[in-house]
Amino acid sequence: MSTLYMGADKETIGKYVLFSGDPWRVEVVKKYLDNPKKVAFMREFNTYTGTYKGVEITVTSTGIGAPSAAIAMEEMYEAGMEVAVRMGTVMSMQDDMLGHFLVPIAAIRREGTSGAYVEAGYPAVADIDLVNAMNETVTQMGKRYLNGLNCTMDGFYSHMHDSRFSKEWGRDMSKTFEEVKKLGVTGIDMESSCMLTLGRLMGVKTCILTMVTVLENLKETLKGQDRTDAEDLLCRTALEGIYNYHTKNNK
Repeated sequence: MSTLYMGADKETIGKYVLFSGDPWRVEVVKKYLDNPKKVAFMREFNTYTGTYKGVEITVTSTGIGAPSAAIAMEEMYEAGMEVAVRMGTVMSMQDDMLGHFLVPIAAIRREGTSGAYVEAGYPAVADIDLVNAMNETVTQMGKRYLNGLNCTMDGFYSHMHDSRFSKEWGRDMSKTFEEVKKLGVTGIDMESSCMLTLGRLMGVKTCILTMVTVLENLKETLKGQDRTDAEDLLCRTALEGIYNYHTKNNK
């Protein structure tokens, strides 16, 4: 029986699942898969399964934010997922990381969805073997990585970037950035802590591989061809990282 929102089942989903926030980034990943087969494109969830260097990998999307990411984790787990990698973009708190990778070891849970599953004190921690595999792969790709601490939030325009409404209400975004920097946070996103928490609860090995495309409050961003090239590199690095992990753990 297919899952409710994603149309997935145990016959169509591999044990390695690559999650993209953007449904259209899935189409970029698809180009690097052998024999990709479309599972479904329902709501924000665009899903294919194929092989990369002989390893079966499913790639799907979550849309923006923790609630839909939790649905994606739930339904992929229902369909047999054993390893989960979130492949996304991130806002860096360090100016020298634009165009490079954040591979967080853990995340602060400031989204509300993971709290529907487990108490606030439960940690959102990445699988160390997956993190190491992604570190090595990023280096192979000629880029730098930072194993820092993410902070996951629900409100993009309430905590991460100025808007007309936030200005009318007198919200000062700089307070968010000042606080998280004091806490040693290296990146802010909207999905990671929820996915790490659920992965740990499910017994699914989970990690986060993110490309820095923006700096705090979008004071600097990758644009045009630089952004396109960065996202392509993100996709290739994620696939190669899963392959490297698979190779090391299946000797």
